Amino acid sequence: MSWNPAQYLRFADARLRPALDLLARLGETEARRIVDLGCGAGNVTRLLAERWPTAAIIGIDSDAAMLARAASTPSAIDWQRADVAAWRAGFSPDLLFSNAVLHCLPDHRRLLPALVGQLCPGGILAVQMPANFGEPAHQILRQLAGEPHWNDALGSVRMGSILPPTDYEHLLRPLCSQTELWETTYWHLLSGEDPIVEWMKGTTLLPFMERLDGAAAERFLAAYRERLAVVYRRSPDGTTLFPFKRLFFVAQR
Repeated sequence: MSWNPAQYLRFADARLRPALDLLARLGETEARRIVDLGCGAGNVTRLLAERWPTAAIIGIDSDAAMLARAASTPSAIDWQRADVAAWRAGFSPDLLFSNAVLHCLPDHRRLLPALVGQLCPGGILAVQMPANFGEPAHQILRQLAGEPHWNDALGSVRMGSILPPTDYEHLLRPLCSQTELWETTYWHLLSGEDPIVEWMKGTTLLPFMERLDGAAAERFLAAYRERLAVVYRRSPDGTTLFPFKRLFFVAQR
C-alpha cells in the first residue's frame, strides 16, 4: 500500500492532537534512545526530538514516500525504512513511541510482548491507535465493499483492527511494572467539500482505492459519499462534525 503524504497531512492539526496527548502523558520521562514506530512524514518524530534534544532518535516506516517527506526537513533523526511488525532494534530503547500505526498490524498478542521485550529495564512503550472501527464512517465503508458489485475486488480488504481495551491491560500487565490505558473521542470540526471522504482517503480508503481503476474508484467514492452524507450532515456554516475515538496506553517495563 502506497501512502500519499500530502493527502494524509491535509488534516495535519487534527491528526496531531492524539500524538500530543500521548506525548503529554510521558511527563518528565528521561530517554536517551528513542524509536518512533510508524513515523510517517516525521512531524511527530520531530516533536520527540524537541522534547528530548540530546536523545538518539530513529524514525521507522515502511513507506518510501512518507520517509522522503520526513527526510526533506534536515535533522539529526535517523530515518529507516522497515516493516514495523518485523523490525528489531538491535539495542534496548528507552522509549518506543507509536502513533496511529499498530492497528494496521496483525497479531497484537505476539507483537506487543515482542516490543516490550526490546525495551531497556524501565523503558516505555507509548501507543495510540484509532478505535473508530465500529463508527458509521468505517461501517458504511465495510458494508459497501461487501456488496455484490464490489465484493470480488474489495471484500477481502482489511482496514485494521484492535483488541478490546481490557485485552491490552491483561496482555501488558504481566510484562510491565506500570500500565496506563485510556480512550478519548475527538470531535473534529472539519471544513471543505466532503471532508470525511478526504480524511478517509488519507488512511483507511487507501487499500480500497488501490484495487480499483480510475472510473471504478470514482463510482465507489460517489456511493460512499452519498451514504456518509446521510449520517454526517454539513452545518449551515459548511463544517462537518466528525467524532473519532482513539485508544492509548503507556506501559513501562
